[in-house]
Amino acid sequence: MAIAVTDTAGRITDWNAGAERLTGWPAEAMQGQSLARIFTEEDRRAGRAETAMRTALAEGRAENEGWRLRADGSRFWANGELRPLRDASGAHRGFVKVVRDRSAEHRASLALGEAEAALRRAQEAGGVGVFSVDLADDMIQATPELCRLYGLPERARFPAAEIEALVVPEDAGIRSGAASRRTGTAVRDVEYRIRRADTGELRWIARRADFEQDAEGRRVRFVGVVRDVTERRLADEALRRTQDRYRMLFEAIEVGFCIVEMRFEGTRAVDYRIVEANPAFARQTGADVVGRWVSDFAPNLERHWFDTYGRVALTGEPAHFENYAAVFGRWFDVRALRVGEPEARRVAIFFSDITARRTAEERALANERELRLIADALPVFIAFVDADGTCRFANLAGRDWLALAPEEAVGRALSDLDGPVPRAELLAQAAHALAGEPAVFEAEWPRPGGTGRVAEIRLLPRRDASGRVDGFHLFAQDVTAHKRIEAELERQVAARTAERDTVWRASSDLLCVASLDGYFLSLNPAWPATLGWSEAEMKARPFLAFVHPDDAAATLKAAEGLARGEAQLTFENRYRHRDGSYRWLSWNAVPREGLIYASVRDITAIKAQGEALAQAEEALRQAQKMEAVGQLTGGLAHDFNNLLTGITGSLELMSARIAQGRYGDVDRYVAAAQGAAKRAAALTHRLLAFSRRQTLDPKPTDVNRLVRGMEELVRRTAGPGVAVEVVEAGGLWSVLVDPHQLENALLNLCINARDAMPDGGRLTVETANRWLDAAAARERDLEPGPYVSLCVSDSGTGMSPEVMAKAFDPFFTTKPMGQGTGLGLSMIYGFVRQSGGQVRIYSELGQGTTLCLYLPRHRGAAEAPEAAPEAGAAPRARVGETVLIVDDEPTVRMLVTEVLEDLGYAAIEAADGASGLTVLHSDVRIDLLVTDVGLPGGMNGRQMADAGRVSRPGLKVLFITGYAENAALGGGRLEPGMHVLTKPFSVDVLASRIRAMITGG
Repeated sequence: MAIAVTDTAGRITDWNAGAERLTGWPAEAMQGQSLARIFTEEDRRAGRAETAMRTALAEGRAENEGWRLRADGSRFWANGELRPLRDASGAHRGFVKVVRDRSAEHRASLALGEAEAALRRAQEAGGVGVFSVDLADDMIQATPELCRLYGLPERARFPAAEIEALVVPEDAGIRSGAASRRTGTAVRDVEYRIRRADTGELRWIARRADFEQDAEGRRVRFVGVVRDVTERRLADEALRRTQDRYRMLFEAIEVGFCIVEMRFEGTRAVDYRIVEANPAFARQTGADVVGRWVSDFAPNLERHWFDTYGRVALTGEPAHFENYAAVFGRWFDVRALRVGEPEARRVAIFFSDITARRTAEERALANERELRLIADALPVFIAFVDADGTCRFANLAGRDWLALAPEEAVGRALSDLDGPVPRAELLAQAAHALAGEPAVFEAEWPRPGGTGRVAEIRLLPRRDASGRVDGFHLFAQDVTAHKRIEAELERQVAARTAERDTVWRASSDLLCVASLDGYFLSLNPAWPATLGWSEAEMKARPFLAFVHPDDAAATLKAAEGLARGEAQLTFENRYRHRDGSYRWLSWNAVPREGLIYASVRDITAIKAQGEALAQAEEALRQAQKMEAVGQLTGGLAHDFNNLLTGITGSLELMSARIAQGRYGDVDRYVAAAQGAAKRAAALTHRLLAFSRRQTLDPKPTDVNRLVRGMEELVRRTAGPGVAVEVVEAGGLWSVLVDPHQLENALLNLCINARDAMPDGGRLTVETANRWLDAAAARERDLEPGPYVSLCVSDSGTGMSPEVMAKAFDPFFTTKPMGQGTGLGLSMIYGFVRQSGGQVRIYSELGQGTTLCLYLPRHRGAAEAPEAAPEAGAAPRARVGETVLIVDDEPTVRMLVTEVLEDLGYAAIEAADGASGLTVLHSDVRIDLLVTDVGLPGGMNGRQMADAGRVSRPGLKVLFITGYAENAALGGGRLEPGMHVLTKPFSVDVLASRIRAMITGG
């Protein structure tokens, strides 16, 4: 260090060796010299040495820094301390000056300042804020740019909690906090949303930070950078993937950044080297060239880049420009400024790739040229007038409207346009357009030659980005021909309207327009003529007021359909005439635009004719019924007279022979009477089948199994001359049917087929599953769905259409007298219909016949066939077994009771349902109830049985009937423990059925 001692006036009295080395002045040269000699000229003029001596005297010491001079004229940066010298009495004797050379530190400080300035400029240019959080007190030191980003007042130091409070609640979990910073778990790189403190605006902030550690490795500060990435987040989500690559400050700047070092030949820049570059540089240019000279990687780079950067490096004047770099094939927006010492000739460059924007601008220019071509090609005059009323654009059509070329019209005020322009109207409407109101009007705008022309003019306001009207577009179109056409159309419309009004008035149909809320709006004269009400009277009341009460609900429903937009066609109801009578009306109504349009026809006379026709048809049907009944009763009388003759004759002869004591012939007469009775029972059975009132015992039946069981019988019945073929369908569905009746029906059909082939032939029995759609079901008079068909076909004589039409009539037969009753097919028809199915005949004369039974599918498995009962003596009752017999016929009760008592049963009789129910409600033992279905007194056998089961659950019931109503038996569906036995029946059958029910249920 240099030490100098001066007297009280500041003249040097002692100059040490350190001073000689530092300044280059020897001691003898400095003796007596003023200490101010080592100060620079500007400091001497400013009296720096004198000021230091006064300060030292006043305060005991004076310290300063600054440039000082050496003997050779060079400068060095010195740190000096001046203290006063005093004697033992404290009197002032002089000063001692200590000087230290700080040139190296000063140059380093200058370099640091330049770097910090460059960094500060980079932060401001890139929108980057820098912060440091002291973990000891959780206070944050922030740059002004950081405060600006968060909308906070500019402060150097404030609590970190103020920043954290601005983060939206949804992102609070990813920001750092005091706890996470102390524990070292704070996320280093994160993006979160804030509400700016000044405006409340939602912004995205990218924060990158890390922990700074002391010498012992303890975390002491959390330092990093932040920047607003809202636009990037919104505009280019893909760029988010690059964020975790950034670690340093320059890497956080989205703008391309680099520092280049220029090389000159004289004052001409000839090359530059990329000293530093952020990742955005490589992305923007497509080149990773840090450390390389441009002449190496882009030898063909345009000259203007060197000239511009060289000028910035030499003059220090920043540059901002846009230019194209052919070597990169891109446009760039560039900002350049000098950094570091001027002699370093370094330039910091910020640039953005604006290729897309420039391409869009060029495309917009091309579009503008194209739109100009289109506008010029249109036969419509198009212009733009600004807010000052000056024409700024006019297309070529302006020649025909303004008598000016487009370039002559541009720049002229609208009020100055001469020629045939409708100036007054145009200026008046222009005021509205400039006020923001579109204007559309028509005006006379003659052609330049003077011929007339009508123009439709539209003025459409144009608004700038702030919403302010900055002018209007003018569109003028020649509508002269359109006006002529419009006038002609109006004339034609008037003519058509007159024609429609004539039709409206002259129509005999009732035409009207009504509202959806139920009132007539317009009625033609046919309404008063038909109903007698005036038009005013009908309009004054809702139309439902005229509707017959029985038709009101249907009419309201039709009105609701119209309200839903549904047309109502051929809807009929009755309207009240003024005289109180009603007229039938048929409506065709459609809704249109909130109104109802209807054409209505008076069909009262048609209705009356229809009723008369229906009555005539009913009379005809009644006559046909009476004819059928006559035919039926005649046939019944004939057959029953024959059977009764056999029964009564046999009984009379039996009585006579017994009276004569001739018992040998009695058995023969008994057999004859029993045979006649059985034939009568069979005839009754056929009649019940025809009338669909026979008692059926339906069970789930496998038709294939039933056919197989009868195949041998059919073959024997058909005889050797007929070949029998059975075709069974695989996977045949089951049916719910009385299997015994189906067997009888099949046997009858096979017998008829055999009789139709007197010379032999082929008889086929075939089963199949049939799914009948709506059309097929309608053809067979059935509901659509699944059916099983059982068909019998023969190759016999066939039937004519006339025979097929009568085939199911009772007592109709084509067989010779005595060979058929005519009840076979009618019995089959009745049985199948009663079972829910249908019968159809397909036949041609000489081609054979097919007769098919269609039975509904049953959803369930078929039951196994019942085993035939073993022949033998009637079973005897067990002691105490009691049977209740309920039948309104005394003879039946007497016979059944005697049979039961002969078999050892206790029998209790009742004549009607009420009496039987009384017994059932008593405590008498009843093992079985035997009852007729049809009983007098208002309670049938089924109702009595159901009521008895309330007090006697599980009561076993046997219904015996000769005429069983299907409804009384539950439609053929009996509960467990209930069975049916059809009259007449044999004693053995009755006894076996009773024994089986009592023992097994």
